[in-house]
Amino acid sequence: MSQPINRQNSVRNERPKPRPSSVSMKWPAWQADRRSQLAFGGLLMLLALGLTVAFCSYLLTGQADQSVLSKVSDAPLRESGTEMRNFLGILGAYIAHVFIFRWFGIAALGIPIILFLAGCKLAFNFELLPLSRTTKAVLFYMTWISALAGYIVLATDSVGQGSVWCGGIGYEVNVWLYNLIGWGGLAIIGFALFVFLVFFYGITKLPSISLPQRPVSAAKSAYDSDDDDPEEEDEDDVKDFIDVKPATNGVPKPVATPMPAPIAEVPAEPQPELLNGHATELKPEKVNGSGPPAKKPLTFTIADTTPVEPASESPQPVAEAFAGPTDEVDEDALKLHGLYDPTLDLPRYQFPTIELLTEYPENKKAQVSAEELEANKDRIVDTLQNYGITIDSIKATIGPTVTLYEIIPAAGVRISKIKSLEDDIALSLAALGIRIIAPMPGQGTIGIEVPNKNREMVAMRSVMTTEKFTKSNFELPVVMGKTISNEIYVADLAKMPHLLMAGATGQGKSVGLNVLLTSLIYKKHPSQLKLILVDPKKVELTLFNKLERHFLAQLPDSDEPIITDTKKVVNTLNSLCIEMDNRYNLLKDAQCRNLKEYNAKFIQRRLNPEKGHKFLPYIVLVIDELADLMMTAGKEVEQPIARLAQLARAIGIHLVVATQRPSVNVITGLIKANFPARLSFKVTSKIDSRTILDTGGAEQLVGMGDMLFSSNSDIVRLQCPFVDTNEIEDICEFVGSQRGYDSAYNLPEFAGDDSGSSEEKEIDLENRDPMFDEAARLVVNHQQGSTSLIQRRLKLGYNRAGRLIDQLEAAGIVGAFEGSKAREVLIQDIHTLEEVLKNMN
Repeated sequence: MSQPINRQNSVRNERPKPRPSSVSMKWPAWQADRRSQLAFGGLLMLLALGLTVAFCSYLLTGQADQSVLSKVSDAPLRESGTEMRNFLGILGAYIAHVFIFRWFGIAALGIPIILFLAGCKLAFNFELLPLSRTTKAVLFYMTWISALAGYIVLATDSVGQGSVWCGGIGYEVNVWLYNLIGWGGLAIIGFALFVFLVFFYGITKLPSISLPQRPVSAAKSAYDSDDDDPEEEDEDDVKDFIDVKPATNGVPKPVATPMPAPIAEVPAEPQPELLNGHATELKPEKVNGSGPPAKKPLTFTIADTTPVEPASESPQPVAEAFAGPTDEVDEDALKLHGLYDPTLDLPRYQFPTIELLTEYPENKKAQVSAEELEANKDRIVDTLQNYGITIDSIKATIGPTVTLYEIIPAAGVRISKIKSLEDDIALSLAALGIRIIAPMPGQGTIGIEVPNKNREMVAMRSVMTTEKFTKSNFELPVVMGKTISNEIYVADLAKMPHLLMAGATGQGKSVGLNVLLTSLIYKKHPSQLKLILVDPKKVELTLFNKLERHFLAQLPDSDEPIITDTKKVVNTLNSLCIEMDNRYNLLKDAQCRNLKEYNAKFIQRRLNPEKGHKFLPYIVLVIDELADLMMTAGKEVEQPIARLAQLARAIGIHLVVATQRPSVNVITGLIKANFPARLSFKVTSKIDSRTILDTGGAEQLVGMGDMLFSSNSDIVRLQCPFVDTNEIEDICEFVGSQRGYDSAYNLPEFAGDDSGSSEEKEIDLENRDPMFDEAARLVVNHQQGSTSLIQRRLKLGYNRAGRLIDQLEAAGIVGAFEGSKAREVLIQDIHTLEEVLKNMN
């Protein structure tokens, strides 16, 4: 893909005259044309049907047709065709002869299967079976069946008639094996099948043989009857689902904050050339207590900022954590089946491997030299001295994107005076994105963040392999990025409980969404998590289409798993509100306060499925561009989003809403009040920063994933990990190629708002408003069915103008409600209107 792009760009730079488009450049457009896909899919299904007929006919009449095929080149086509007994004539007999007699034998019937599945996918956008995985399996079984049949033919010495069953490939393979190792070729053929089954179906153990004298409990015998041993389930799966960290007084323990190691003094001479991930203390010396400090060589105080992992605690089953004396446990079901495990719906599901993520070289690390640190320190000190501000000490902490200089001002220095010098310090350092934090929360210092000249790219693979993520006990762990002190920041989406994202175009917002979704896919089983993806731009989230039968949720009548149409977005949001109400009813019947308690009871089989109870997965709604939805639907989108944000936390529905334009008419007060967690990439103005974070600073970020994360009034600066499009494609292909559910997770049906018809019946046109005729003339003259127009021109209140619009709709003068758009005027001229009014009066 990269070579054609480079060639095109170089030609464009050298010659302004564009090159004529070639056939290869038109191929993507032809491939994306739905008509071409439909035609090609129909052709493949027709070929599959034709090959099936030709092959079956050849099995019945192949011997009689071989003599005719040998004379086709000598005899006229008309004579040869009349003698051919195959149902598809000479062409069908020849193709069947090649595939069956020369190649695969009876196993060639697998080729029409592949063609038919490919045709169905192109024509109907539907997969009866996973195409890629099924194709690999069919091709292997074709070769293996041909080899096995060839062994039987060779053993029975029936080469003449048996070649139809084994084909040339199977016979020649067995002749070669027989000459090499004799009849040991059968062992080779059997071992090939064994190896394929092990790797293709992910078999990791053989069935165990239980001895008669060994006592086996009822619960264990129930597990032994299954294919998988529950004690050997996937380690990540068990941790994410069954085991959680014990709670203290009903409150989960917070993750321990990493503490720095003791500080050690190091002389100035053996300074390292590059300083990565260290806090460095730069101490200027005051002259006579008040004058400018005398410069002296830097004394580096280096503190180890390696994150300290919290001590692992013994896991405790969820079912035991919430066991109560008032609930009756079905002892028979527990003894027979044990704890309920929802992952058994897809017992062979394999989590994505870390090899699917790209490993970048180590030279991408941020490199800040001692000279750069000292130069920045001198400029900061000199600038403050020019305004009469004396400082006691400076400490530098090098991060992946910025270096944090923490200064301690002398006694009597006003913090607001330092804060006002932000532009002057940026001018002296000749750097963009200077941000002053005055004061640093809980530290008694003032922070100055200065961007690094050589910044570090935080790869997704490097953060996913850390113990902080792999051993996380969060319900919905999400990698947010790397802090200034080079610590991996992992948050729990279930505790946020909703996330509001903003950022200008090209600053990393879409990559941030991909990082969030990748984190969830790597940690959760499809039975534990469902995603609803809303993408008005239609191009950002389409990579996750392949997860439809594993992680995606949608309306029952939806054609595509990624929601792009505004009307379907409104219906989906309202359907999600119905799902929320249904879940609350289940929690009420189960006497549980939240989803975690409810699922714990269901796991221990204390809730009866016959009464409607079931295991409830987490649902995460991701909206990529809220501004477009607010422009086209307005209140229809705002109200269900606000209702979900207010109530959906307890029942496991969480929202992630992103927008490029964080203005007050997009992020309204009703939405903003229910999103305590905010994340902002670089924005264009301080007003946008205050809208999303309630404070400035986002306009000073340096872009490319540099972001501020606000949670519980604490703001942390992070560098977002980078995950490329190719990595997302590989992950989705890995998950989508596995066996999934029959369809996506179905949300409750929502037929839309049909209240208009009922309101129309309630409107009595006999008791019309006294200003009905005047309002009708106003609407027809302006050809605009707007409530605000009636308010302004007739000087009426909103309620009365709304009633007039409803009466005009009932009288057939204006059309139905269309969201934020003005209603359509159904009468085009005033003369027709006068006739209508005359008849009504």
